[in-house]
Amino acid sequence: MRVSVRLILSLIAGVTLITFLFARSEVRTEKRGLRSDLERRAEILAEGLGQVIGPLEGNDSHRRLQQRRLQQIVERFGNRERLAGVAVYDEQGKTLAISSKLTQYFAKDPTSAKLVVRQDGPAGVFLRVGATIMHVFMIPLREESGVSGALAIFHDASYIDAESLEIWRHAVWHVLVQVLLITLVTLLIVRLSIVGPIARTAEWLKDLRAGRKSLRPTARGGDLFEPLSHQVVNIAESLVAARASAEEQARLREAGESLWTTDRLRIHVQSNLQNGRLFVVSNRQPYEHVSGEKAIGEKSIEVVASASGLVTAIEPVLVACDGTWIAHGAGNADTQTVDEHDRLRVPPDYPQYTLRRVWLSHEEEDGYYYGFSNEGLWPLCHIAHTRPVFREADWACYLAVNRKFASAVLEEMAGTEEPFLLIQDYHFALLPRLVKEGRPDARVAIFWHIPWPNPQAFGICPWERELLDGLLGADMIGFPTQSHCNYFLETINDDHESCIDWEHFAVNRGGHSTLVKPFPISGAFSESGGRHNGNGSSSLDRAALCKRLGVEAAYLGVGVDRVDCTQGILERFRGIERFFEKSPAYREKFTFVQIGAPSRTGIKSYGDLMAEPEKEAERINGRFQAGEWKPIVFLKGHHTQQEIEAYYRAAHVRLATSLHDGMNLVAKEFVASRDDEQGVLILSAFTGASRELRDALIVNPCDGEALADAIRSALEMDPAERTARMQRMRRVVNEHNIYRWAASLVTELAEIRIEQRESPRRTGTRAVTEKSLRARSTLRERWSEPLVDSSPEMIDHSFGSKNDGEKRPTAGPGT
Repeated sequence: MRVSVRLILSLIAGVTLITFLFARSEVRTEKRGLRSDLERRAEILAEGLGQVIGPLEGNDSHRRLQQRRLQQIVERFGNRERLAGVAVYDEQGKTLAISSKLTQYFAKDPTSAKLVVRQDGPAGVFLRVGATIMHVFMIPLREESGVSGALAIFHDASYIDAESLEIWRHAVWHVLVQVLLITLVTLLIVRLSIVGPIARTAEWLKDLRAGRKSLRPTARGGDLFEPLSHQVVNIAESLVAARASAEEQARLREAGESLWTTDRLRIHVQSNLQNGRLFVVSNRQPYEHVSGEKAIGEKSIEVVASASGLVTAIEPVLVACDGTWIAHGAGNADTQTVDEHDRLRVPPDYPQYTLRRVWLSHEEEDGYYYGFSNEGLWPLCHIAHTRPVFREADWACYLAVNRKFASAVLEEMAGTEEPFLLIQDYHFALLPRLVKEGRPDARVAIFWHIPWPNPQAFGICPWERELLDGLLGADMIGFPTQSHCNYFLETINDDHESCIDWEHFAVNRGGHSTLVKPFPISGAFSESGGRHNGNGSSSLDRAALCKRLGVEAAYLGVGVDRVDCTQGILERFRGIERFFEKSPAYREKFTFVQIGAPSRTGIKSYGDLMAEPEKEAERINGRFQAGEWKPIVFLKGHHTQQEIEAYYRAAHVRLATSLHDGMNLVAKEFVASRDDEQGVLILSAFTGASRELRDALIVNPCDGEALADAIRSALEMDPAERTARMQRMRRVVNEHNIYRWAASLVTELAEIRIEQRESPRRTGTRAVTEKSLRARSTLRERWSEPLVDSSPEMIDHSFGSKNDGEKRPTAGPGT
């Protein structure tokens, strides 16, 4: 209230002052105009009257006659409106004739008449005569011998001050009216734009403090308090999340359980890293800046946050230690938002850690990402009946990009004691060795998100030894499952002269020890979305989705996958076809919706894959479609997480039947979304998730008969069993969430002692043979040049920056 009063009083004072200044200026302008108009009228009248009077000449008797005539003239003209009178003077300034009205003003002749006679020209002057303002305009009367007298026109100019006073009076009334209106409008604006939003926000905060659910206060675009409201909401939601986390922790402690949350992860990281600083490397960045058209001819830059589960897990860790995320700057406006060191602070709303962007040319991205990583390593590791493609030029780009990232990592680590580095995925297999050579004191870990194949399959890669040597530069290597760890160690055992400690899952090579451990990755589990009211709510969702899709179905199945060779979409469709053959009662009742997101469209073979499932769906629909029902709806394109969750909540059955997968996080996303504890998950046995989600229906995706039987079992499952299975899976996903995964990685990495590392026992170690020595000799030749030097000079000249026009290595013939 005090603020409102001060605001209103300030407005009143300001409006009054401004109105006074404007009124003063208007009065002065009006006064000048009136005076100028009066002078102009007096001049015209004087010139006309002067021609009537004529020259004052002749002898005395003639002048007396002329004087009587002059008196008649001035009396006649002296009665005009606003004219005080007329007077005629001789050459000595004596009065010859004067209007009778003027005698009350002048006791003697005005001295100005003599001045006019002497100046031989017209003259005007404003005089104060008693209480009256008088304007006198005089012109000389001429004869042949010269000036014979003067004619004076007298006007009463008091009306000018009267009109000025009227202007002031109007101004005062205007001020009063304006102040009244402005006060009312200001009170209304203050109430609607300031008091109202503040009161609603305060009431919302009070409800949150009291533990009552309340709608989030929304600020319209352009509102005065929109930025402040946004920050208040963020703070309040953080406090609510913290309180919910504390309540959940208390509940779980009571039950003897322990749930990992973002807050617990942050505290855990601070405790384990202590004074250390964490650096993360990944190909994809957490925030991307994209330029687009805001209006015609106007550009805008939008911040796009990655929806990756990796960002969900890693961001709290980096926030806890003010770390640095190093990633490829792929956004078309990324270069416009970084500083001179290619850094920026993120998140945009509340910066808490650093994002360092690394710039790649189109040739480097094509060779390193699309070529070697996704045409070579991806199909090689997934063993999905797609031949990997290896080219010398792609390998050269892969090596160059890994070196470029190593340069960026070492630059960021400069001056940091006890750095921790967490490298993500198969794009950076060479990076651990490169960084370790520059910073032996750094703790380096890499998490390989995709499967690791058997030793025979991995041996297909022409650069197998270089990749293994790069990976073994790490202090720790993480895989999604234990079987992937076993395959990796078997690969090392077959092809590297190393000491393997099978009991502790460690590799010692050249005095350097590398731990190999499983870290099952998961998603972020949240109970904040509310609970469905049994099957009724799901039925409403399902009916709305079917109406939107233009189909009629009593049962709904869903699949959500990237369209690539590993997801088994074609095998899935054929299993559904066999289901309709074996269970014709479900025709015109069950519809399967497949959401297929385009993947790596820059690779021609991946782009061609999009047509295959669409063609197969059309073939199956041609067999069974009837009326408004069809068995398969194929939705190609990218969908938001909110759109996908709507299908998850509505589905009776979710098919996640990839041919080979490291984990298959989308299967866990389905489980996390089903807070109604309904729905059945059919899961491939060749996914890492099948080791954890044992209450799913586990199938061989290549066995069409088994897949058809699993679909029928899912649709006909007893509701109590369905609920029990989903409850157990949700408990697993909840307890082994993404925060627990990140905490496990950080814990294991922090426990590594760089200075006092002991070599593991030589268990199951091969003897040094002539073949292994030859292999090591070849490896030394391939890696003969120094990969990285920790000195700034070497970093600057070896790797360059985003604008240095780095020359790519010359590629040899393809392999």
